[in-house]
Amino acid sequence: MKTLLDPDRALTEGLAAIRTQYDVPESFPPQVLAAAEEAARRAPAAHVDRTAIPFVTLDPASSTDLDQAFAIEPAGSDLLLRYAIADVAWFVDEGGVLDGEAWLRGESLYLPDGKAPLYPPVLGEGAASLLPNGDRPAVIFMVRVAPDGGVRLDGVERAMIRSRAKLAYENVRPADLPPGFADLAARVGAAEDRRGATRVDPPEQELARNGDGRLQLRFRPRAAAEDQNAAMSLATNLAVADAMLAHHTGLFRVMPGPDERAIGRLRNAAAALGIVWPAGTTLGEFQRELDGHDARQAAMMIAIRRAGEGASYAPYQPGVVPWHAAVAATYAHATAPLRRLADRYVVQAALAIANGAPVPDVVTVAFGKLPAVMARSGSVAGAIDRAVIDMAEAVTLHGLEGQAFAAIILDRDERGARIQLCDRPVVARVATDAGEPGEKISVRLDDADPVRRALRFTRIG
Repeated sequence: MKTLLDPDRALTEGLAAIRTQYDVPESFPPQVLAAAEEAARRAPAAHVDRTAIPFVTLDPASSTDLDQAFAIEPAGSDLLLRYAIADVAWFVDEGGVLDGEAWLRGESLYLPDGKAPLYPPVLGEGAASLLPNGDRPAVIFMVRVAPDGGVRLDGVERAMIRSRAKLAYENVRPADLPPGFADLAARVGAAEDRRGATRVDPPEQELARNGDGRLQLRFRPRAAAEDQNAAMSLATNLAVADAMLAHHTGLFRVMPGPDERAIGRLRNAAAALGIVWPAGTTLGEFQRELDGHDARQAAMMIAIRRAGEGASYAPYQPGVVPWHAAVAATYAHATAPLRRLADRYVVQAALAIANGAPVPDVVTVAFGKLPAVMARSGSVAGAIDRAVIDMAEAVTLHGLEGQAFAAIILDRDERGARIQLCDRPVVARVATDAGEPGEKISVRLDDADPVRRALRFTRIG
């Protein structure tokens, strides 16, 4: 997607309208803020001292809600990843007002101009965040990564940690990172390739100000260090999922793979964008070659992300192996408890399992209720993401009404054809009874309305 200036405050007003439409909360109720202030003063009392371990964090430079810190050391031919996760459960009492508000929200909501966090900033960006300005309570996962990328959970403990540095994707240097960082990422990535995983991480949209103060909506390309960092989270989540499944408990992230029709649509989208997808190359093989720094390939990555039926949560069921097609493995969410409600409970389950204790009843009960809660919040987050993209597409085409564009038909249904413009990463619909998926056509832009976030095309050839 092109960088978009903010003509006539279209982006500013459009984002405000999206916040209103989806009831994005602006703040927290007074009683929740008061409870967060009190919880932030809570002194850790169940944590061993691991402040001597040289943990660091790696996030976008502007991030202050830091869920994860890491340290890596060799262990024979294996690598031992110590992945410290914010100990949110230490601050949030079950059944209290903080807990109740978190169950209402489900997850943090992100828009290009800011977020609506899961927990008040005094916790999420303060006492519970793994910032480098003091000791912080955490839950440390010890994950052993074999030379072939296989992972195993070696232990879990509550500990006090001290981050040595807040590293940023934008300017981190290899020398800043622990030895073994790149090797660990390469091992996990190679294991993904062998499994045939189709996980794809497209660039994220962000709203920034240019030199004259106007807003720009653009894609933030993913840095290599960001993809390597994601490998540590993936390794931990896979190891935790295996441990929970072995102990017949847990909450898992599941997702079916795209069907043949969806694969066909993706091949048509690649053709529309001028991206070569060789015959016989699987979706997993194809997507691993995409470069998020290229606008067309970034658009393709988003199309892949949106092609399947979507991921959901499922509690453990006897005789059922939960499966996440994009990861091509059993998978869980444990590494972002400041941003996702479900992770807080998965962390508590893993802590109990690793230390030979029964999983607390409150956690087991939560596993049964969380799928519906996370589905609701995920639906809102997804609708917001789609609304932002629709708005950005309308803004980028506004003023070009009456112009003709080349497009390729992605698929057809009773509403007409879904098309991909050939020279812009824009997906839209056009009313037409003719044409087959993959066919190149010409369309005229009749309307591009940033307020309604709507495009209207007519087929002309």
